[in-house]
Amino acid sequence: MLDVLQSGTSAAAASAAGAPGGDKRKRERRNGLLFVSPWLLGLLLFYIGPMIATLVMSFTDYHYVSDTGAGGHFVGLANWSKLLNDPTVAHSAVVTLKFALLFVPVSVLLPLGLAYLMTARGLWARGFFRAAFFLPSTVPGVSALFVWSSFLNGENGWLNRMLGAIGIPGPDWSGDTTWVLPGYALIATWGVGNAMLIFISALNGVPRELYEAATIDGAGPWYLFRHVTLPMISPMTFYNLVLTLVALGQYFIVPFVLTNGSGDPDGSAMFYTMYFYKQTFQFYDAGYGSALAWLLFAAITAATALLFWSQRFWVHYEYEVKS
Repeated sequence: MLDVLQSGTSAAAASAAGAPGGDKRKRERRNGLLFVSPWLLGLLLFYIGPMIATLVMSFTDYHYVSDTGAGGHFVGLANWSKLLNDPTVAHSAVVTLKFALLFVPVSVLLPLGLAYLMTARGLWARGFFRAAFFLPSTVPGVSALFVWSSFLNGENGWLNRMLGAIGIPGPDWSGDTTWVLPGYALIATWGVGNAMLIFISALNGVPRELYEAATIDGAGPWYLFRHVTLPMISPMTFYNLVLTLVALGQYFIVPFVLTNGSGDPDGSAMFYTMYFYKQTFQFYDAGYGSALAWLLFAAITAATALLFWSQRFWVHYEYEVKS
């Protein structure tokens, strides 16, 4: 009986002693939620709420003009059935995938190569070159596109003039279906400065001891790059790949401005995002446009999930302990 009373007294004392700590944790949790509440409210009102609304809208025949305030009529899976049988959807998806084969190397490999050069020992005026490669990414996109449209002009553009000076006939970058996407890939080089700075930071963070140890063992420059540099900067490579994937899903301004929204020549620049824009904001078919938007969201989510799954095979963290 005495043991029971003593154990009960000990438990009560422990509970009383832990009460202030528990109150402190509750207070900290409450204050934390209070501080992030504006962000949570914005997330709910401007992101999650509209997403749910467009999902509901994808099952209706809502049109901005004819159904103002009515909300449209429920049509079930009609929009989704139309989407799967729409040849322009497949065509625009193929155009986007073709461009991805050019856009991803330009957005990842090119800034990596520039960063590798910017961190080379003995480089003259390193700060100047870093600023020169980064500053173009700060120029507003639409303004830069007017410069690029002149630069890639098939008749008297600056690029074709430079090619002609060395005896190479320049192609029609904006009028030839074969060269439209490579031309857009050239425009993508304008914004590699941000990714370059990220890679420079990653390269500067690689421990010098690893290079010294590998060099003592007889490793050459290629071996050092392949087996030391790339594994050590793989987290930043993964990060830039995710950003590139998201940017590809939002690729719209360049083809829209350069083709005035037509996707010409012969639909070779009709990206998926442009077709979504035409259906939603030119034809005012918000129900079908919502279905197109959710298909794009599902595709980007699946690709991002696949990329995150793949990181276990090639992304190496310095202090990671694997079981």
